[in-house]
Amino acid sequence: MSPLELDFSVLEDDSDVGPQTNDVWQRIRDGYGISDSLSLHPETQNRLSWFVSNPEYVDKVVERSRPYLFYIVEELERRDMPLEIALLPIVESGYQPFALSSGQAAGIWQFIPATGRVFGLEQNWWYDGRRDVIESTHAALDYLQKLHNDFNDWELALAAYNAGEGTVGRAIKKNQEAGLPTDFWSLELPAETTAYVPKLLAVAQLVKQPAQYDLKLNPIANEPYMSVINVGSQIDLSLAADLADITLDELYLLNPGFNRWATAPQGPHKLVLPATKANNFKTALLDLSEEDRLRWKRHEVKPGESLSSIASQHQTTINEIKKANKIKTNFIRAGAHLLIPISTAQADEAEANAIANRKLQLGKKLNYAVKAGDTWWNIAKAYAVDVVDLTQWNNKKPSDVLHSGQKLVIWQPNQTASKLKAINYTIRNGDSLWTISRKFNVTVDKVKEWNGLSDRTLLQPGQKLTLYVDPAIQISHS
Repeated sequence: MSPLELDFSVLEDDSDVGPQTNDVWQRIRDGYGISDSLSLHPETQNRLSWFVSNPEYVDKVVERSRPYLFYIVEELERRDMPLEIALLPIVESGYQPFALSSGQAAGIWQFIPATGRVFGLEQNWWYDGRRDVIESTHAALDYLQKLHNDFNDWELALAAYNAGEGTVGRAIKKNQEAGLPTDFWSLELPAETTAYVPKLLAVAQLVKQPAQYDLKLNPIANEPYMSVINVGSQIDLSLAADLADITLDELYLLNPGFNRWATAPQGPHKLVLPATKANNFKTALLDLSEEDRLRWKRHEVKPGESLSSIASQHQTTINEIKKANKIKTNFIRAGAHLLIPISTAQADEAEANAIANRKLQLGKKLNYAVKAGDTWWNIAKAYAVDVVDLTQWNNKKPSDVLHSGQKLVIWQPNQTASKLKAINYTIRNGDSLWTISRKFNVTVDKVKEWNGLSDRTLLQPGQKLTLYVDPAIQISHS
């Protein structure tokens, strides 16, 4: 295994660059370069009024920007670009790295798939560079510099970033032919673009003089928040979070480009971590062999299964299964055993399910003989048990076919067991779906189902969840 490299080169503070201040907001103010006008355009004033009237939104985007803002300011200064552009993700996405528009634009800079590919943002099953904060920042600034070279004006470059250079170019040509001015404010552009530049200028004005609008921007330290570590090979993200002593949600916030439970097999293998955690992570990683960076499960191939269905079942790819098992073709035989790379979270969830099953098995064991016409669903309904539990008790899955006379095991709780009780839980700092599920003896899948959450939902302190728990088997959650 090649030695690990702790790469601070893209994130270090350069003492020769930028004003020496303790607050990134002041550094941004000192680097304005788009508009120095003392009077605001009426459209900008209109947009400013909205932000002033919604201070809770301003507070929210300030906190969302906290991990990323210093790095973006560093990149802008390195390229000698106006620092107002560091505020553009507020307009684009509210600084939400998992933002996805109806037009399939993704990430804090809102790249659509085609434009992302043009500017080198890789997009595959494992990884989406449009959400990678570092890579998408490089791409966005490359694009904006190109547009500025095209139009020689930052307001026009910003308009083209929103509407496309063709749209802005045609509007300029139309005004030229009519003998009209060709500045941004004189062009006939789509309504969204007409509002887009004033929004950015309004945010810039708010950052420039927050006290004038009775607002307070919480300071953001003028020092690196993020550090990049090249881990050199594929690694389970849950394991990486443990090694870094952060939650998995924190890891995804800094590494939103990863679509799955691990870094992509072929890379990138760079992880972004809090700068304060980087050295300890590197030390912990050196004590871990490359083979131990992923967990493995033994899978017996069942009749009718294919590599495709097995890969889908275990959230991996056909190529990864073939590579792990040294298989050259897609042909597999029923009864064969395969090694499948699985996530730590999957393994932990399986363990939680097993614990829940053992608790349920403290009840009454029934032996059931399958009748003609029986299905997993009508049997589960008849005995008031969960279909997934029923299949797990019998080492089956819901798609398996039942046969008349087949013997099944059904566990029913003791009569003294309490009925499920709905409770409201307020998310705290450091909570994740996994820790909450363990705390209340339920499964992650159930928590997501009850609250309409997805695999990539990020939990926020103060957020409310509804849980359905059995008081008889609860542990303290005070």
